[in-house]
Amino acid sequence: MRVTLDRIDANFYFRGRNKDGAETFFDLGTKEGGTGKAPGAMQTVAMALGACSAVDVVMILRKARQEIEHLHIDIDYERAKDQTPAVFTNIHVHYSLDGELDPKKVKRAVQLSIEKYCSVSAMLRKTATIEYSFSVNGTRYD
Repeated sequence: MRVTLDRIDANFYFRGRNKDGAETFFDLGTKEGGTGKAPGAMQTVAMALGACSAVDVVMILRKARQEIEHLHIDIDYERAKDQTPAVFTNIHVHYSLDGELDPKKVKRAVQLSIEKYCSVSAMLRKTATIEYSFSVNGTRYD
């Protein structure tokens, strides 16, 4: 397995590619000297957690014959202060789903993803506490 990364300007703007040619971009915020054209690497890691878990949740709910009309994930995180590297220390993932969904099945899907199936979650648990909650059709469950 391999991905590549190329610097595409004189500062901190990079393009990553996989073997199929799919691209993603990375940058630093303007405060740090970047252009702000793309997320930073750690923001991308947080997004990867959401993407990994979203795939799990959709697959699990599909197998349970649950109809998802909309899925949105918010990820809040904290990083170590006064430490290099500034790893993630606390993460909260909130799933908002709409559709014909049984909250018990959603809870089980989210739990299985974060605690068992999501590879990104497994890596991040080495340094961070990961908590999660979810909403179904506007009703929040913690």
